Amino acid sequence: MADSFFFYDLETSGINSRSSRTMQFAGQRTTLDLKPIGEPTNELITLTPDVLPDPDAILLTGITPQQTIQDGRTEASFLKEFYENVVKPGTIFVGFNSIRFDDEFMRFLNYRNFYDAYEWEWQNSCSRWDILDVVRMTRALRPEGIEWAYASDGKPSNRLEMLTSVNKLNHQNAHDALGDVNATIAVANLIAKKQPDLFKYLLSVRSKKAVSQLVNKDEPFVYTTGRYSSGHLHTSAVVRLCDHPNNDAALVYDLRVDPTPFLNMSVDELVEAWRYTKDPDVLRLPVKTLKYNRCPAVAPLGVIKEKETQERLALPLSVVTKHLAILRKHQRAFADAVLLALARLDEERERVQAELVSNQLTVDERLYEGFIGDADKQVMRQIRNAQPDTLAEIGMNLEDDRLQSLLPLYKARNFPKSLSPEERLEWDRYCSIRLLSGGTSSRAAIYFARLQAALEENPTKKQQYLLEELRLYGESILPVDATD
Repeated sequence: MADSFFFYDLETSGINSRSSRTMQFAGQRTTLDLKPIGEPTNELITLTPDVLPDPDAILLTGITPQQTIQDGRTEASFLKEFYENVVKPGTIFVGFNSIRFDDEFMRFLNYRNFYDAYEWEWQNSCSRWDILDVVRMTRALRPEGIEWAYASDGKPSNRLEMLTSVNKLNHQNAHDALGDVNATIAVANLIAKKQPDLFKYLLSVRSKKAVSQLVNKDEPFVYTTGRYSSGHLHTSAVVRLCDHPNNDAALVYDLRVDPTPFLNMSVDELVEAWRYTKDPDVLRLPVKTLKYNRCPAVAPLGVIKEKETQERLALPLSVVTKHLAILRKHQRAFADAVLLALARLDEERERVQAELVSNQLTVDERLYEGFIGDADKQVMRQIRNAQPDTLAEIGMNLEDDRLQSLLPLYKARNFPKSLSPEERLEWDRYCSIRLLSGGTSSRAAIYFARLQAALEENPTKKQQYLLEELRLYGESILPVDATD
């Protein structure tokens, strides 16, 4: 099969990919010229009773848990169709902010259901891309021919619904997955027609190999990312400071910023300067981690040679040259100090992660604790194809403790009618603990408190209906006294 795009979008029960769930999946395959291939995919996925959705997410999407139960399919059933009909050789999975959001939900969805979390993205010449950073770089470097949106505070906005509105593109049913898919294709078409060279270039350098080749030239290059200020159109000139200790990444220095104040900082001072803060007066270390496998929007420095572009970005090349010369004189010692600061911060994160694992994280949330071994992958294939009554026997061959713990949850969520009385009791107990533990801080308490608060915020009739549906759903899956 020839290479093709598969534009996709998810609507979810919340924003946390570890603990929230996918409620709608929609997608449309196109040629690389953005012509539709076949009919779109549009599926609801059943929300299981161990999850209470974030009411604000439901108010945004309008998809109730009851709809997913009535019209949806289980996660296992959905993934079977996904692999049969969507994951075709040469597929480029594309979305709008998909790499940071939708792809993460897809990884956890695969993990929970005994599929490798990553293979769909790269096996059989599959790959991924993200239109949001294409939009950002187009706005920064080649904005001609496109109308650009601004938020109410006057700051540049690249929100999908605003882009489609100001460019008079069809975007029916915003925050419906299929509506957002069609809108993303429309925006991609707009950029491909108005700035075809940039569109083709960014498509060509989305791969890990292409990105690393540009970064490791050790020359300044242009980098567009949401981690840079919208006031500078999320774009700056950077240079590789050193390799990141983890594979497939580099630490890059933002040459917009004079390195002088940072060069003589102690490791302790660098650690503090690297911590995130919203305080605009705090001196922050202008070093970012650039991951090669996340399709970052990067380009040679020559793309900002025009004076007009430098003025738009408030980034004269003379400043880039000046700051690069200062950095070069001290780069090795500075990089060593930055790496020590990074190691310190990583130790802190590992301690926090260890506490989460021991105190809070459920097995559903433990994807990133390590890769699944080859032996277990063989057993996972058997599990996906097994009848429910044989799952326990097959699962005895699993080595990874996460998979062992996932198996009874997998059975309960996807084959609830197959549960024995003992298994049903264990599943009910799990759901109760999941939703009710923590007293006034439990998921159930927070859920009903938010529903009550939303009802006091002058909701529309549609919102009132959604809030009532959410109340009924919560009461239906919780013990009676838990909802009093």
